Amino acid sequence: MRRETWDAAYKPKGGDRRQQQDEATKAWNLHTALYYKAGGVPWRMTRAAEDLTSCFVGVAFYRDSARDTLQTSVAQVFNQRGDGVIVRGAPARQSRDDRQPHLTENDAKSLLSQSLASYRREHRTMPARVMLHKTSSFTDAEQRGFRAAAVDDHIDLLELVWLPRGDSVRLFRSGEFPPLRGTMLSLSEQRHVLYTRGSVPLYKTYAGMYVPSPLPFRLVDTESSAEEIGTELLTLTKMNWNATQMDGRLPITIRTAESIGGILKHLDPGETPAPRYAYYM
Repeated sequence: MRRETWDAAYKPKGGDRRQQQDEATKAWNLHTALYYKAGGVPWRMTRAAEDLTSCFVGVAFYRDSARDTLQTSVAQVFNQRGDGVIVRGAPARQSRDDRQPHLTENDAKSLLSQSLASYRREHRTMPARVMLHKTSSFTDAEQRGFRAAAVDDHIDLLELVWLPRGDSVRLFRSGEFPPLRGTMLSLSEQRHVLYTRGSVPLYKTYAGMYVPSPLPFRLVDTESSAEEIGTELLTLTKMNWNATQMDGRLPITIRTAESIGGILKHLDPGETPAPRYAYYM
């Protein structure tokens, strides 16, 4: 912990004091971090007895620091407890048709196979269901690759959901505050928007500084209903243990994959980050 966090009289050398959080926020961050680092699980997703054991995979993309190679970001893999493992993917190609990054069939298969292998090493079991979130649309080749990996590992259910960067659709609510958190609008059987941030009746306010934008999602190949997937996405926005914020716009699958991609873009393809971890406040 930085000294200026707990010592109000301390003045860092060569710089001004960083802006401090309020005491309650610092206490929450500190004790949640200590609890987690000691082996505890601060909170987890609820799971009904009839639900399949699920694994959540987020796939995002980044460019290297030279901006000349489009890489697949890590596939960030989580179980229902929020424990995650990281898998680095192969280079992607930007399609001329939709200007989005895509994987070949073999690379898609390899990415999910590696993700499931890492999941098994970490948790000593395999999930019955895999929910895969991706920041670009799914090509036919990618779908074939992901399905082939699921078949090889005897996964009973693979569900594919596309999370676009944005959507032009917005909702407005009478009064001073934005739509309620959890509000979902279905524009078609596949196209939906979900307010993962918004007004909360319990607090009788909106705990944010800016007008929230909804999270769009598209059902590509799913057995779960849009309502079930929306509820799951809403829960996954609350799985970030390093923040006091009660919600987030993105599910932790995509949020973490993009964050790790921001680190990996500064490394060579064969280089891995040094195992240095810190919790800054």
